[in-house]
Amino acid sequence: MGRGVFWSIVTLAALTLVTVAIGFLWLPSAHADFTAKGVWDMICRAAGVPEKWGDGAAAKPAARSTQVVLDASMARAGPADAGGRGASLALAQCTMCHGPQGMTQSNAPNLAGQYSDVIVKQLLDYKQGDRASSIMQSLAAALAERDVTDIAAYYASLPKPRNTPVQDMDKVPALVKTGDPIRNIAPCAACHGGIERKLGTPWLEGMPREYLAQQLGAFASGERRNDSHKQMRNVARGMTPAEISEVSDFYARQAHE
Repeated sequence: MGRGVFWSIVTLAALTLVTVAIGFLWLPSAHADFTAKGVWDMICRAAGVPEKWGDGAAAKPAARSTQVVLDASMARAGPADAGGRGASLALAQCTMCHGPQGMTQSNAPNLAGQYSDVIVKQLLDYKQGDRASSIMQSLAAALAERDVTDIAAYYASLPKPRNTPVQDMDKVPALVKTGDPIRNIAPCAACHGGIERKLGTPWLEGMPREYLAQQLGAFASGERRNDSHKQMRNVARGMTPAEISEVSDFYARQAHE
């Protein structure tokens, strides 16, 4: 055996030992969440496969978002009795928080003039447990399908809050009118009206400021998750506290100026 061949074999063996040591010993143990129970655990960790292929435990289900499939028919009142049955249901169950005419001074959303598809979706989310509120979940659980559509039709028939027209576009928050493409934040006006209105997205002008700020915060933290395809969670997570405050001020102020 020539000297060159000998040293090639020695070098190859040394590299193999170093590679094994790094891949099967050092790298697996470098992770803070790894507890070595033996060589087999290290081998599996390095190879990227589980040391156990199943222990009989059921997989943890993914947290649910919403079961409601938005449909254009939800935006139409249809045969719903807005003036009679819907009004009676709303006055009997909703006025304490949302006011007799869908306007309130409390930290509940104003419903006057709200799009019917928005109210239908939110009531169904409460009913199915995809949006949390002990009061709303209890009330929605007792509503039949027709009750939901009648209540939505009633509130949609009421006049929207009187808004102060925007005279100076320079005072409109940037996130409302242009968003921030760098952070993948679409303009609020692209979904909530002003530029375009997407199905299932609410009318925001005149909403209580604290309600808006709380909901944006809940979307940002993931506490609220009934937005279809994580649309609001993705937006709110990218917003700073100052931007949440600014946007909330903008939409709330128009009811008072």
